[in-house]
Amino acid sequence: MTSNQAATPVDRETLPVELVDERGRPIGSCSVVTAHTAPGQLHRAFSVLLFDATGRVLLQQRAAVKTRFPLRWSNACCGHPEPGEPVPAAAARRLGEELGVRTGLTEVGIYRYDAVDPATGRIEREWDHVVVGRYADPPPQPDPAEIADWAWIEPEQLTAALAVDPEKYTPWLAGVLGVALTADLAVPQRVRSGD
Repeated sequence: MTSNQAATPVDRETLPVELVDERGRPIGSCSVVTAHTAPGQLHRAFSVLLFDATGRVLLQQRAAVKTRFPLRWSNACCGHPEPGEPVPAAAARRLGEELGVRTGLTEVGIYRYDAVDPATGRIEREWDHVVVGRYADPPPQPDPAEIADWAWIEPEQLTAALAVDPEKYTPWLAGVLGVALTADLAVPQRVRSGD
């Protein structure tokens, strides 16, 4: 499945995001670019983590053209629901657009974070819904405008790599991975128990 890879490109920076207060309640909207321009505005986002049957997690390397944290490794996909759009629907749509993947998704928690991209100066102030799913085949068919590369990795190896070289990864990856790994539905029991 190639989803929207052949469609006319959308300027994602002009799309609306839902602004939220410190408890995650909607308080308005603005464009993606406005929400990520200093000082930044707290807004709703989602991070999708996909696990295979053995518990490995799918990573993507963000494309060089990304306005925030380009070429850094991250979770399967990220995005912003439109104001009022259900997070699972937005996450499923974005997963198809970025990776050409369809699978069932479950929201397992929230990761609230702030980060500044030293390369672009853009700001992340996100109320991030952590969404997980299982996926194996067929292999992802990433949109090259979104994703430079992808790989499966054991969560333990990823945790160690994040500690050794955090600048190689997006600043939210460790947090959303932590939320996912503590969720009952996220990964096989052998991963949660550390076997």
